[in-house]
Amino acid sequence: MKALLRARQAMLSIVACAAAAASVAQPADTRPMVEWVIPALPTNAPQTPEQADASRQRGRQLPAPEVLQPTLDKALPAYQPRKEKLTGTFKGASSDVLKALVQKWFEKFKTYHPGVTLSISPPFAGSYGANELVKENLDFVFVSRELKPDDIVNFKAKFGYDPLTVPVVGGSYRHYGALDAVGFFVHKDNPIEKLSFDQIDAMYSTTRHRGGKAITTWGELGLTGEWADKPVKLYGIKPWNGFEEFVRQRVMSKGDKRGEWRDDIQFEKLVFPMAKNVASDRYGVGYSGIAYIDAPVRMIPVVANAGDAPQAPTYENVALATYPLSRLIYFNTNKAPGKALTPALDEFLRFILSREGQQVALDHASYIPLRAWQAQGSRALLDH
Repeated sequence: MKALLRARQAMLSIVACAAAAASVAQPADTRPMVEWVIPALPTNAPQTPEQADASRQRGRQLPAPEVLQPTLDKALPAYQPRKEKLTGTFKGASSDVLKALVQKWFEKFKTYHPGVTLSISPPFAGSYGANELVKENLDFVFVSRELKPDDIVNFKAKFGYDPLTVPVVGGSYRHYGALDAVGFFVHKDNPIEKLSFDQIDAMYSTTRHRGGKAITTWGELGLTGEWADKPVKLYGIKPWNGFEEFVRQRVMSKGDKRGEWRDDIQFEKLVFPMAKNVASDRYGVGYSGIAYIDAPVRMIPVVANAGDAPQAPTYENVALATYPLSRLIYFNTNKAPGKALTPALDEFLRFILSREGQQVALDHASYIPLRAWQAQGSRALLDH
């Protein structure tokens, strides 16, 4: 139990770094909210067993990029290669949706340091890589989500410390399977204009680490008239799942205290039906990745901290990292506290976190490059 609590604390410290945008006070914004109507996305279907196997062996097929692409943050530092000659061969793994991007990073890094060989090989799956990292069969693993609690428990049980987990690029905006941003939504008739993290925690959790009282009616969320006494019908994704773990860590957990879900939530095993469920329930609220919004629901701006301006899940807000439910992709490796990372891997990470490294991600056109402040936070992790 103590090991699990330590692992949870480690996970939450990682999330705290990744969510730095949410902790920066936003200027007060008194402008009225504007709503817009866009067509629902096509319905996605789960991968077939044959497709999943092909993805593990060859990587996931890349989605069509967004028509508009973000701009690179001019404040990102230029890459300054070490003058010393670096050598070494390092083996890793990656999630299936990251194979193409990771290989592009390898190729670009090779032009600066031809003596360093980095490789990934099948099966392409983050869970496989995390297990092999514990077994010391791999030097690193790129994972398109936060590590599972068990991943950290198993690693710490063997080495006595947590894995080094470094955010290296933002997730996609609404690409199916490619770490899309998470959004909360309600029935199209629901007039609510925003939801705070405090309110979401009070609705969804039993622990309520943010200090609020349990919320069970729409009136307790500020709605009046016919809505005041109507029950809040909660929809969620059954644990364990990458989406629910992200919401649990980002919204419901505090410090070393892990949030726990209420037992009256209508859980779905997979994310696919979430938007349809809420679209057919006048008093429903739910969450999912943006890629799964295939029904006429209202996407709700969220407020991470008291005093922040509400942030809608728009492409611009995700690209600027102001939307607090944007997701991140992580590089994980074994680094003992107080000891330097292997020079070649340290240099590789500093390359990824540079202007040139994030340009590779921008050219790849599936994921969102980090902003300068995000990259700075990631570089700081290398020195701990």
